[in-house]
Amino acid sequence: MKLENRNGSMFLEERQEMIIDMLNRDGKVRVKELSDQFKVTEDCIRKDLGALEKQGRLKRTYGGAVVLRENLHALDISQHRNTDVEAKRKIAQAALKLVHDRDMVFLDISTSNLAIAELLATESRELTVVTNMIEILVILSRNPKIQVIFAGGKINKSRDGFWGGMTMDFISRLKPDIAFVGAVGVDVIENSVSTYDIEDGINKAAIIRVSKRAYVVAEAKKLSSDGNYNYVTLDTLSGLITDSPPDEKIQKAAYDYGVEIILP
Repeated sequence: MKLENRNGSMFLEERQEMIIDMLNRDGKVRVKELSDQFKVTEDCIRKDLGALEKQGRLKRTYGGAVVLRENLHALDISQHRNTDVEAKRKIAQAALKLVHDRDMVFLDISTSNLAIAELLATESRELTVVTNMIEILVILSRNPKIQVIFAGGKINKSRDGFWGGMTMDFISRLKPDIAFVGAVGVDVIENSVSTYDIEDGINKAAIIRVSKRAYVVAEAKKLSSDGNYNYVTLDTLSGLITDSPPDEKIQKAAYDYGVEIILP
């Protein structure tokens, strides 16, 4: 039953909860549409959005608001190496189906790419794998069928791989058949893929640019997370590999951008 105050209008708390429900359903709301729906002034709606932003429940934008996306600031690979193991395994299985015999494959610094490397280590196919991640180098060196090429340079802060000018120079000379790049966040609605470190993002963008086919690998939860540096737009990629189907509004946005979502 709808709650009403003595003036016949909806309680402020109920209206704000309904705004959050609409935001979670649609990903964004607009002041004018909310004003028309709730039959209150646009200034009243702006105050609602301001109050909800102070509570950390949304992010205000020009003319409305969007869902507040999470940034976990898990900067070190060791902080998330052993999380979402099953999701990463599913992503790795889907990725391997895209790899052809004798391909040159680029695996950048990513825990999802670690899962791909672990599966590749058991393969009998002849492949060339290029990586700038130390653990991937170690894993793949066990397989005599795989030629491993390491992209060295300046070691990064987390000590899990290399980036910087020397790494970039090396990447720029390659022409991989396929690349898999990691992400901290994927915003399908806004057509962006992000990571934490600028140098990592510059490397990833360069890998995508030189590769014949390039895919972002990201667990489904990263579709509601953000990093601090947008390094590529989704519509420039061959596709997004994730572990479970996203909700309908994300699927529609991906379709509108021409982005293929690849599932296990």
